[in-house]
Amino acid sequence: MSNIDYLAITASGEDKVGLVQRFTSRIVEAGGNIEESRMAVLGGQFAILMLISGPWNALTKLEDRLEQVGTELGLSIIHKRTRPAERTTPLVPYRVNVVAMDHPGIVHSLADFFARQGINIEELTTDTYPAPHTGTPMFSVNMTVGVPGDMHLPTLRGDFFEYCDNLNLDAVMEPARD
Repeated sequence: MSNIDYLAITASGEDKVGLVQRFTSRIVEAGGNIEESRMAVLGGQFAILMLISGPWNALTKLEDRLEQVGTELGLSIIHKRTRPAERTTPLVPYRVNVVAMDHPGIVHSLADFFARQGINIEELTTDTYPAPHTGTPMFSVNMTVGVPGDMHLPTLRGDFFEYCDNLNLDAVMEPARD
């Protein structure tokens, strides 16, 4: 049994310069280590997801301080003890990029396609922007999905591209290369 524990933290609040530095300093001071994180500014709001590792006593110290840290920094903070993701079947990471004229339901539709295939969405970002020249509102989705290693990829790709064609979505699906 490992003597390292894990804590998942979600925090959000009004975006301010220096917020990441002030928040991460509290984690380091308590003896925690940032294993993974995702941060974004959406509108005027800042959001962060983090996986922190450390000895149980360091994470307990951090948990005890999070309410005060949230008050000091103007963040709403949710935290929960967790463990690293366990893979029962090997997954092949694929990057999926989709672009379309903006309309409601694109993310839901893509999530539905992958859920029906038994494929987990591991990361997802979206953006809207005006199309060059015309100014038409465009929507882009970038995601990483974990494809089970025993899945027949040509069939999956064919089904995915047919699905996207039916919805007028321009799509790319390729192995993730880090």
